[in-house]
Amino acid sequence: MPQPAGAELDAVRARREELRAQYLHPQGRRAASPVGGFHHVALICRDVATTIEFYQEFLGFPLVELVENRDYAGSSHFFFDVGNGNLLGFFDFPGHDHPEFRETIGAVQHIALSTSAENFAAMKAKLDEAGVDYVGPDRGVEDSLYIRDPNGVGLEFYREDLGVFDGNPLT
Repeated sequence: MPQPAGAELDAVRARREELRAQYLHPQGRRAASPVGGFHHVALICRDVATTIEFYQEFLGFPLVELVENRDYAGSSHFFFDVGNGNLLGFFDFPGHDHPEFRETIGAVQHIALSTSAENFAAMKAKLDEAGVDYVGPDRGVEDSLYIRDPNGVGLEFYREDLGVFDGNPLT
């Protein structure tokens, strides 16, 4: 996709600074969130077995539940433990045609997963050994490694503590 340049890029950057000035409160003045965090993020998969094999058998995220979707007969709803009490959930919808993944409004661009330096190196080695394509740690971003799951969902393995971005605490 083409990136803005010249005057258009200058206008985008100026608008971002306006938004920062208007909405971003300093840490000491931020209101507490009215929720406790994500219970789970729910995505759609093409195939339950392929998704389980990728997340549990390859990435090592334990499958912690697999039940029938209470809203759609025959559909599965299942969850993986991604650490710190966070769950990554999936649905399948048998009988539905699902288009190929597209990066567009309303779609998931990627899910960033916090990992230690040791686990980051181990994941990179595992991907290399399995011949899985990834992006990073290049592009000047040493702490990120991006892959796509079998459904097209982007995953970022981010060598950073939870609640921190680019070395700066966000909470």
